[in-house]
Amino acid sequence: MSAAPRWFLDALAAPRTEHIAHLDGTALHYVRWGQGDKPGLVLVHGGAAHAEWWSFLAPLLTRHYDVVAPDLSGHGDSDRRDHYPRRLWADEVRAVIAHAQFPGPPVVVGHSMGGLVSIVAESVYGDQLAGAVIVDAPVRRPDPESEERRVDRSRTGGKVYATLDEALARFRLIPDQPCENRFIIDHVARASLKPVDGGWAWKFDPRIFLKSSLDKMSDYLASARCRVAMFRGEHSIVVPPDTSDYMYELLQRRAPVVEIPDAHHHLILDQPLAFIAALRTLLADWEHSIPKR
Repeated sequence: MSAAPRWFLDALAAPRTEHIAHLDGTALHYVRWGQGDKPGLVLVHGGAAHAEWWSFLAPLLTRHYDVVAPDLSGHGDSDRRDHYPRRLWADEVRAVIAHAQFPGPPVVVGHSMGGLVSIVAESVYGDQLAGAVIVDAPVRRPDPESEERRVDRSRTGGKVYATLDEALARFRLIPDQPCENRFIIDHVARASLKPVDGGWAWKFDPRIFLKSSLDKMSDYLASARCRVAMFRGEHSIVVPPDTSDYMYELLQRRAPVVEIPDAHHHLILDQPLAFIAALRTLLADWEHSIPKR
C-alpha cells in the first residue's frame, strides 16, 4: 500500500457507513458513501467479488451522487442461499434500493456478472430506475456452445489456507489479465478473505457458479425499460467487438457503447480513473437530457 497514489488512499479514507437490507429473510450487506439528498447510484460487483471492489471508486462520485455498493447474496458479508438465479440477485438490488430510500429512481452500474444482474433489473423493473450502465458484461449471440452451462471446477472457493499470506498469494483475476495496479489487487484480495477455523477462506459461496436455469439474457437486454449504456475494455476477451455489436443491435442502436482505452475485462481495476471519467461524463449527460422512448 506504500506505493498507492494519493487519490486511492484518500478514497479509502472517505467517510462511509454500512447497512443491512433484507429479502426473504436473507441479510444483504451494503456500503454507502455520500448524502441521502442526492440522486442514487448503485454499484453492483461481479462474480466472486464484493462491494469493496468499488470502495476506491465510489468516493470519486459522491460530489453529485449518493452511492451504495451491495454484496449480493453468496458474496462478501451478505448471507448465502441454496441457489442464485440472476433474477433473485436483481430483486436483491431492488431491496437495497428500497432500503437506501433515495429521493428518486437511481442509476445502476454493474460490472461483469453484476452487469448481467443489471440487465435483468432494467428489464424487470426498469421503470423504477433512472438508467443502467452495463460494464463489460457479455450477452452473446446464441449458439450451442454458449447455451451450455459448464462449471469452472477451478473456482471451488472452499479451500482453507493456513495463513493470510498464503491465501493472498493464491488470489487471481478471472479471466486472467495484466494489471499494473498492484495496490488495488492487494486491497480487493484482502477484502475477499475471512478468518475461519484453521486459517483463511474466500468469502464467496462456490455455489454461485452453479446455474439453476438458463437465463435468456438477449430477451432481457432487448426489453430494456430505462436508459442503457455499455462500457467495454479495449482489450477485453469477455466482451470483444462482435459481442458489443450484437448487444448494440439488441438495444436497437439506442445505447452508447463506450470503449475504455488500454483496458481489459476488469477495467475498474486496471484503468480506474479512465473508467470514472467516462462514467462521470455519461451521467452528466443523462442529468441534462431527456431519454427517448
